[in-house]
Amino acid sequence: MNILEIAENLYLIDLPQKIEGFRKFISSWVIKDGNKAVLVDVGPASTIPKLLESLKYLEIEHVEYILLTHIHLDHGGGIAEILKKFPESKVVVHEKGVRHLLNPEKLWEASKVALGDIAEVYGKPEGIGEERVHNDRVEFAGEEIEIVETPGHAAHHQSYVFGEFLFIGEAAGVHMPLKNDYYLRPATPRKFIFEIAYNSLEKLKELGSRRVCFAHFGFKRDSIEIIEKAMKQLRLWVDTIYDIACRRDFEGEEQILRQAREELLEKDRRFSRYYLLDEDIKKREDFFIDNSLRGILDYVFTNYCEP
Repeated sequence: MNILEIAENLYLIDLPQKIEGFRKFISSWVIKDGNKAVLVDVGPASTIPKLLESLKYLEIEHVEYILLTHIHLDHGGGIAEILKKFPESKVVVHEKGVRHLLNPEKLWEASKVALGDIAEVYGKPEGIGEERVHNDRVEFAGEEIEIVETPGHAAHHQSYVFGEFLFIGEAAGVHMPLKNDYYLRPATPRKFIFEIAYNSLEKLKELGSRRVCFAHFGFKRDSIEIIEKAMKQLRLWVDTIYDIACRRDFEGEEQILRQAREELLEKDRRFSRYYLLDEDIKKREDFFIDNSLRGILDYVFTNYCEP
């Protein structure tokens, strides 16, 4: 099965896509209490059958809440399908994301531009009814779930705290567990604003040490360690791209991006773990590394480089 038991009543469900390397990447988290559950993200429409199969295996009969870290297709694209199976469920999402859940047409068109063929594999999202959106206090198994606004990866990104667990979405980037080590990469698509993303990381750090549950992918015990590394990494990527784009004589965006990737693979210890990834996962990462670099390059061009 594609289910990992991370702690008592906490499960990570891997949702591999039918694209090379798209495994141990997209996931849904399940917080369980008897036959009831809360889900954190549901993945794209393409893998809702796999998610439902996993919930059945876990003997989940009722999903009280679905907590969306953000509405991108790989996190919330299958929301309408999962609500058909669990009509009692309420969706928790940032207010800036609500309109795109009700009418996802603009989200779909933007996703096709940003992701190309990947969006088609994920599947076109369907709209949900406004009555399904929950914008009040969230409680499960007698404990409140804290909602923390963490814009950066998206303006509507939010994280969740449940007991000792921090569901961090993509606020600290993309993580890949390795043997006694891990890979870490910023998730900085267009439009990226460094100050906003960095402030969100500072806010998460102030929560104190938690056990981190990544959207992409896996689990770490000390949130402060991860957040500090993500902050350092973000500064390094911005500084490196600034130096290349604004201070050196490189012609054209593609040349800047190639040079930035080459230098960051040397300077960034966590990012350099790229070389330890399986070959198919490297191919997946190549696409998203380019997206992350372009997001930061746009930010640098807009704010620092002379025209």
